[in-house]
Amino acid sequence: MNGARYLPMLLVCALAPALAQEPEPPGVIVAEAMLKRFPLAVEALGNAYANEAVEIRPEITATLTAIGFEEGQTVAGGHVLAELENVEPLADLAAARATLVDSEAQYRRSRELYRTQAVAESQLQQLEAKREADRAAVAAAEARVADTVIEAPFAGRLGLRRVSVGSLVSPATIITTLDDIRFIKLDFDIPEVFLSRIAPGLDIRARSAAWPEVEFNGTVSSIDSRVDPVSRTVTVRSVIPNPEGRLRAGMFLTVTLLKQDVEALMIPEQALVPERSIQSVLVVDAEMTVEQRAVKTGRRRPGEVEILEGLVAGERIVVEGTQKARNGQVVKILATADSGS
Repeated sequence: MNGARYLPMLLVCALAPALAQEPEPPGVIVAEAMLKRFPLAVEALGNAYANEAVEIRPEITATLTAIGFEEGQTVAGGHVLAELENVEPLADLAAARATLVDSEAQYRRSRELYRTQAVAESQLQQLEAKREADRAAVAAAEARVADTVIEAPFAGRLGLRRVSVGSLVSPATIITTLDDIRFIKLDFDIPEVFLSRIAPGLDIRARSAAWPEVEFNGTVSSIDSRVDPVSRTVTVRSVIPNPEGRLRAGMFLTVTLLKQDVEALMIPEQALVPERSIQSVLVVDAEMTVEQRAVKTGRRRPGEVEILEGLVAGERIVVEGTQKARNGQVVKILATADSGS
């Protein structure tokens, strides 16, 4: 009876070492975060704009007396495009000049008399003020005469003529349009994730449905200072030489933005651990301890994802066994997966 009473105690003592043993660390397969060549190729749709564009309108209301251009003509800056009736402005200019001649003569005579004390200083100042006012009136009359001649503000190609000789035109009337299309501005939107990769001087290639077999090459000239809060895109402006005039303002082009010498920190896509809107990875340190770390992802290609923030090259991450490993847990590395070259 006494032996039977001590048997359970002996079993407990025998099993105690086994119960005290810690569970074996879970086995995982890891891979290294590596820098790899990942050329940047962004495709977008862009709108073409003239390098400079203006609607030709008169500054005054008057009758159109002459047209000095042909539709579609290429003109130099300063070319006379149209002339307006100038009889009244010329008459006003002549009258203003006559008044100025008289006031200048009176001022000169009074200045000589002032030296002999025959004219008071206040009277001389009044004559001087009148002379300056008459000079201003002449300048204003000359400006009104100049407004009767409409010139091209810059070199470019003219559009369609909208008026005829004899028409009464006003500042609201469009006579024609003028576009400088020697260079074309091409604006397109790209996702904000590419913002760190874009810089002025980057090459772009564009194609138009009007010229399907022609590739137009240009460079990025500037990047907008704001990101659209709705679409999360930023507008990029490029400049394309257009010596043959094939591209026109308003055209729709497909754009490919290229950057070959781009290196990116890449990891296997299966290493990502999604939690709501946050992506994280399990990093294994030298002591085989797991650290769950949030990362910011970038571009993707089959089987791989770019890491913008959160990792450095050479760190080991769990690619198989993410369901078994936990933050702060010690693991056993079963193998290291090939991360490619």
